[in-house]
Amino acid sequence: MGGAAPVSRLTGGTLRFIAAAVGARTVVEIGTGCGTSGIWLLRGMRPGAVLTSVDVEPEHQRLARAAFLAAGFPAGRFRLIGGLALEVLPRLADGGYDMVFCDADRHEYPEYLAAAMRLLRPGGVVALDGALADERQPRPPDEGAAAALRELREQVSSDDRLVPLLLPAGSGLLAAVKQPD
Repeated sequence: MGGAAPVSRLTGGTLRFIAAAVGARTVVEIGTGCGTSGIWLLRGMRPGAVLTSVDVEPEHQRLARAAFLAAGFPAGRFRLIGGLALEVLPRLADGGYDMVFCDADRHEYPEYLAAAMRLLRPGGVVALDGALADERQPRPPDEGAAAALRELREQVSSDDRLVPLLLPAGSGLLAAVKQPD
């Protein structure tokens, strides 16, 4: 998972805005990285809210824990779960989350979207970083990732349960609101 560069100030501000707009109490982050996006999410979440961040790299989780604590968030405001996201996400509660943010392996974005749909409550938001990346980018994705991103965009645009929005932050942030069933 991880391996992504820290989110830009624009992307971070967008994440903070989305978390605040939905009044997020529970957020799942797929791809902890160094904790930058988690800090932005925590800043937008309600007081006492909990961020659950999943990453396969123990070093990423160590860095994130230090970053969260240094930013003034007590240990009770976040939980870090080690492991492959596609193995961890099925263990999380159905409909128990206000937001799912993904900044991980682009090859797995279509599967992450399916997991997010199960995890989100109606009115919850899924946001996927780098969803607009294509061969025109300075660091284009490999063909497998590019194909997965095309599949993801098609899934979001054709799913009547979602209200999508493309945001031009970084290499694109794809956000979608889950409609009531």
